[in-house]
Amino acid sequence: MSNTQNTQSSQIQTGDDLARQALEETNQGSDVATTLVSLQNVIERNANELDRINEELKIQRQSLKNIFENDENLAAAEHQAQEVTQKVKERKSELKNSLEANQLQSDITDLSTQKKEVQEALNNHLLNYYQMTGSKMFDTSTGEQREFDIRASMKGAKKAA
Repeated sequence: MSNTQNTQSSQIQTGDDLARQALEETNQGSDVATTLVSLQNVIERNANELDRINEELKIQRQSLKNIFENDENLAAAEHQAQEVTQKVKERKSELKNSLEANQLQSDITDLSTQKKEVQEALNNHLLNYYQMTGSKMFDTSTGEQREFDIRASMKGAKKAA
């Protein structure tokens, strides 16, 4: 901040100072009209100061934006980053379409289907076990105990066709 701005800001009363002054005048017997005019003046000064600050912020932000937009090194680095990103996308696409990747994806799909089927069967058996024993634990053939949870989920209502 320059010396002239420092001098100006030290001479300008804040909104709180002016509001306090207006309220003191009211307490000293000033009439409501005088207080209202003083308050309106405070509001106007604060609104004008806010407008001035907002304009200065706009200018400063634009200047900062210009620094980034006009930097040749940054522009070159961004261009290189875009080229590398494009190469990465192309390579991923090539790998995804390879015979090995397609086979692995097919295997994953098959295993996921098997997993879902086994989980459904296991859930039914565990529910039956719980209904028969009231226990959420079972003994394995190795002597370990395994614990399980009982869950219920609500499915959406079927719409009439």
